[in-house]
Amino acid sequence: MSLAAYCVICCRRIGTSTSPPKSGTHWRDIRNIIKFTGSLILGGSLFLTYEVLALKKAVTLDTQVVEREKMKSYIYVHTVSLDKGENHGIAWQARKELHKAVRKVLATSAKILRNPFADPFSTVDIEDHECAVWLLLRKSKSDDKTTRLEAVREMSETHHWHDYQYRIIAQACDPKTLIGLARSEESDLRFFLLPPPLPSLKEDSSTEEELRQLLASLPQTELDECIQYFTSLALSESSQSLAAQKISTHCDKIEANGGLQLLQRLYRLHKDCPKVQRNIMRVIGNMALNEHLHSSIVRSGWVSIMAEAMKSPHIMESSHAARILANLDRETVQEKYQDGVYVLHPQYRTSQPIKADVLFIHGLMGAAFKTWRQQDSEQAVIEKPMEDEDRYTTCWPKKVHCIQKQRTS
Repeated sequence: MSLAAYCVICCRRIGTSTSPPKSGTHWRDIRNIIKFTGSLILGGSLFLTYEVLALKKAVTLDTQVVEREKMKSYIYVHTVSLDKGENHGIAWQARKELHKAVRKVLATSAKILRNPFADPFSTVDIEDHECAVWLLLRKSKSDDKTTRLEAVREMSETHHWHDYQYRIIAQACDPKTLIGLARSEESDLRFFLLPPPLPSLKEDSSTEEELRQLLASLPQTELDECIQYFTSLALSESSQSLAAQKISTHCDKIEANGGLQLLQRLYRLHKDCPKVQRNIMRVIGNMALNEHLHSSIVRSGWVSIMAEAMKSPHIMESSHAARILANLDRETVQEKYQDGVYVLHPQYRTSQPIKADVLFIHGLMGAAFKTWRQQDSEQAVIEKPMEDEDRYTTCWPKKVHCIQKQRTS
């Protein structure tokens, strides 16, 4: 009896010193895992929620901006209001519906005649009313001269387009179209891109020094003594007077040595000196007499500069610009205007027939514009437009109304 009791007591002591049951340990581990996993999931969810909200806020897009980006294809834009009520009025909606109807009619007629209609526009993702821009561009590159001229005329008479539409034309048109727009009286200046950036000057050099080097590099052999004298005079004078280069080899040398960009830099530097600018335009006009230089003149950005100068209120400046553009325009102008010959009317393209040519010739002591001024005036000296143009003009032949339908030079 006592031995059995002693064995029971020993068993109890051994039992109390052993590890707890396995089932209790298992549930305790599960609780610890749940606590750790729950905190990890909760913290991760909060972190992911925060990151998603922050990313959504960062990449939120304005749908109006997306629509504008969808339609435009130029690099830079001017600030334009995005208010649909301002830009998309009743007239705009009417034009949009009209363009839709016209396109449907043209597409239907093309199917009936089994003639493909505007293949480039069948897959392009643009609005129907935007096709007018691309159709005009297509017409401007037609093989038919009459179609090209009509397309340029329609472009110049369009004033309801948005800014990006003008920029599309500016970047996509060819040189002939660009020159035609510059010689159209009603053309919007947004048709013309800014001139390309000018190259940097050489180290330890100035614009005047590079001009001196350019003039010194021109060949002096087999030239008229008068040209040699004035070229040497330009090299010796500190004012760096420009000689009007008329010899083809000289023009080629100027273009090859970057003279078009150098003259453009001088033109910008002397924006407050019209006399220097006119001398520069005179050189460009003489270079435009050589058709193989036309592409270089266009690429250098002179057409955009001359398009703006054509709209100048100063007759001398606009006449120099008109001469340059007329020498560049081989679509509608057969003549070439040599140095000293300027077209007073018509300076722009016109469909009116020319009934007669009137030529004004000045005397030995006169000049192309000086001879034809009405009278000396302080306002004429400082070259500011008069308040009353009917009472004074710097070139009265241009103001004569009876010869408006005649070509005057």
